[in-house]
Amino acid sequence: MEEVCLNSEPIFDECGEYEVDGDGSFMDNDESGEAQSRKNPPLPTVGLEFNSFDEAYDFYNIYAKDVGFGIRVSNSWFRSKKKERYRAKLSCSSAGFKKKSEANNPRPETRTGCPAMIIIRLIDIERWRIVEVELEHNHPVSPQITRFYKSHKKMILAAKKTQPQLHPVTEVHTIKLYRRTILNSCNRSSDVDQSEGISSVDHLKYLELKDGDGHALYNYFCRMKMTSPNFFYLMDLDNNGHLRNVFWADSRSKSAYCYFCDTITIDTTCLTNRYEIPLISFVGVNNHGQSVLLGCGFIGFESVEYFVWILKAWLKCMLGRTPQVIITDQNKTLLAAVSEVFPKARHCYSMWYIMQRIPEKLGGLEGYETMRSQLNETIFSSLKITEFETSWTNMIKHNGLGDNKWLQSLYEDRTLWAPVYLKDVFFAGLVPICANESFKAFFDGYLHKHTSFKEFVDKYDLALHRKYHKEAVADLESRNLSVELKTRCNFELQLSKVYTKEIFSKFQSEVEGMYSCFNTRQVNVNGPIVTYIVKERIEVEGNEKEVRSFEVLYETTEVDIRCICSLFNYKGYLCRHALNVFNYNGVEEIPARYILPRWCKDYKCSYPLDQRLSNTNVYSSTYQYSHILNFALPVVEEGAQSQERYKLALQELEELLHKLNLVEDDLNNDG
Repeated sequence: MEEVCLNSEPIFDECGEYEVDGDGSFMDNDESGEAQSRKNPPLPTVGLEFNSFDEAYDFYNIYAKDVGFGIRVSNSWFRSKKKERYRAKLSCSSAGFKKKSEANNPRPETRTGCPAMIIIRLIDIERWRIVEVELEHNHPVSPQITRFYKSHKKMILAAKKTQPQLHPVTEVHTIKLYRRTILNSCNRSSDVDQSEGISSVDHLKYLELKDGDGHALYNYFCRMKMTSPNFFYLMDLDNNGHLRNVFWADSRSKSAYCYFCDTITIDTTCLTNRYEIPLISFVGVNNHGQSVLLGCGFIGFESVEYFVWILKAWLKCMLGRTPQVIITDQNKTLLAAVSEVFPKARHCYSMWYIMQRIPEKLGGLEGYETMRSQLNETIFSSLKITEFETSWTNMIKHNGLGDNKWLQSLYEDRTLWAPVYLKDVFFAGLVPICANESFKAFFDGYLHKHTSFKEFVDKYDLALHRKYHKEAVADLESRNLSVELKTRCNFELQLSKVYTKEIFSKFQSEVEGMYSCFNTRQVNVNGPIVTYIVKERIEVEGNEKEVRSFEVLYETTEVDIRCICSLFNYKGYLCRHALNVFNYNGVEEIPARYILPRWCKDYKCSYPLDQRLSNTNVYSSTYQYSHILNFALPVVEEGAQSQERYKLALQELEELLHKLNLVEDDLNNDG
């Protein structure tokens, strides 16, 4: 593979002064242009760039004055050593809320928690770019009252200092721009025409690497390929040698996918939160309920085309075997790409991501805590679709949220994320089913917003080493598990011998929860299918408890069972309500179909790998690696039992390695 060139920024022609018309075109700075600009103020747009921080501030201030609101710098980020500002958030002057005053006659609150803002970031030494925009206000705006805003007074005072006293004060509306990028609904960018004096090179459509980043990535991939032949990586370069996309997966990730390919999540947290590195992570869940990395990628531009490239690279790495369920954030572009590459997979939106957005989207509204509580109740307590629909409608009406666009979009997509619509989907614990459940990104604690590509490569191995160590410890603890049984229920004893430590702990909570259930009664019989109602006392807020009824269907011939709470599909083990019905009918052992092999402590050792690789070439390096690892794991686990076993295992492995090296030497000599 050819060496990857660094993504140097395109060289633009020296820009004159331009004004931006309302439709995004450029015009010369003459009188007619200025008049037109006043009538149609240029909209802040992601990708718009400036020569300095002050220039960006002036642009937003002028826009704010024309629309009718004031602005302020609500947040700034500085590099600690140089004290250099590299990122800033310019907000509407009504953003946030003032701290409560202890004065006897405090001033009335004038802020409304307005979400309108722009975030700008330093791209190089002298260039700033808008990276995030929110134009909507939650309060009336009017150009008639702009004279009262401090930011506009500062603009007029600055103009006075720069103009002769003999001339009247006028506001400066000229902004020096390198380029304006126009984003359409498909998140694709259109270049400014070269005839306007701006280069049409689209430097936003590939990875923005700093000095050393490109070589760091390439050298890391080369090193990994030399030390681990099963390491996989692909690089996507354009015709000019610019690096657009990258994908890679190590041998452990490829092996883990062989076992845990049922449900995966595509984590785009770095894209959503506008991190320096546009990282995409493919993550699954192992038999301990821990997240496992199944591949990584960097994407140069958020378009369907680029997402499709990443997804196809991952699919090729995993030998064309598609997952059953794919979970993503609310990215319509990614949704289109997933539908194209994985048409048979079930695609759902991440509930955790949606819950994280609630404070951001609703936090500034009056009565927020009540809204949040009602929203949680609607999402997590609705057992039937009719309950969800009624509760959602009541919540919207009660809080006057009929015009809230975010909630409208959520409702339109409800079949992709609301638990009540997804009861037939197996999630392996990757979706929350109660409001207090949390989710951590795989690289949480190893990344921050300004981690560079080079820094990430350095931290990547450390993160994986710690994750693999944690998994190895969990394997060992589960293998030597000696649990304390908390009930006399045979279900608990049965699965204490099967499940891994972490999964058994979760199932044990369900067994204990059987004692909070009462009044199990039969309500309907339809042939072999019997319907039961199980009542449970559930703690709601504080020490308050309410009684809820759960419908359980029990098929007596095949001993099949299904509860309306659908815990088995969400988490992969039976709920307390189903266990109560089994107990009521004298069933002493949980049927094998409800003991998923993926949660068993010996899953990777005893479950035949061939069942998951039936369509795989047995001579491929991926199959052989996974198969050998399948047999080596018990040796590692047994060898760690004592000092004597450790020495014996190490001695035998060293001897085996020596024999393998001799075979390699013989092959080379014969060649």
